[in-house]
Amino acid sequence: MGFPGTWMTESESLVYRVVPKCACSSIGQIMYYSDHGEFFDGDIHDATGGLHKWALDHSQPKIEANVRAHKSYSFTCVRNPYTRILSSFFDKICGIQRNGKRYRGNLVPMLIQKYGIEVGDPDNGFEFDQIESFRRFLLFARDTIRWRRPMDPDIHWSAMAGHVSTFIVNGGQYDNIFWTESFNDGMDSVLKAVETPVPVDIEAIPRFNESEGHGPKRAHPVEDYFDDLSMHLVYEIYKRDFLLFKYDFENPGNKMPIGEIDLDEVHAKLGN
Repeated sequence: MGFPGTWMTESESLVYRVVPKCACSSIGQIMYYSDHGEFFDGDIHDATGGLHKWALDHSQPKIEANVRAHKSYSFTCVRNPYTRILSSFFDKICGIQRNGKRYRGNLVPMLIQKYGIEVGDPDNGFEFDQIESFRRFLLFARDTIRWRRPMDPDIHWSAMAGHVSTFIVNGGQYDNIFWTESFNDGMDSVLKAVETPVPVDIEAIPRFNESEGHGPKRAHPVEDYFDDLSMHLVYEIYKRDFLLFKYDFENPGNKMPIGEIDLDEVHAKLGN
């Protein structure tokens, strides 16, 4: 199986397991900058050079050799499950993608037909009932994850624990897992642990939010989107994420973690 979703600097200073919707654009650009002294011109997900990625054939032997021997500092970043699934909805379902089209072609028309979801469109300023549509999307996300229908789960809303675990199961070991909600502190702790070819001042780094600006803005506080049924569905899908990464299931309005991540616990529970 190897190490899907794994990126590594060309200098092999850092190894990162990408978790979608968890600051991956910013992290990739910081890694790129730490080798080259400049940012990648464009979306870092499109880069085919300057950064090793498992998706690039020539990178795989280098990543595999490094990770199996734990030669470099390895890390990942996680996010509150409530805000992550909301962000996936606004970005992937309601938003227009980089190519000017809807995400995954016929996905949105299928959701409109089968689940009664509305997504609005740029011409009317994305006017629609966000709360009702999001809750219907949550049913769809649960169906994909629980029963793999009407399609396999998408990487943007499949559980973080699943992404994090492939790295461990295939022989990797994390030195650090930090929270998107305290990004600068977390990323700084990674950078302080290694020597990079180019020093990085985390406070001076711009944010790279490639999903921003091409869809509707969230019109309500996070907690308004989650009634009792929605919270039940979220817990059904993301129970391990809440428990392992120490997020507050009881209060969707609290995006901050309520405990410290225990790396030994993560390796033990996700490593089999």
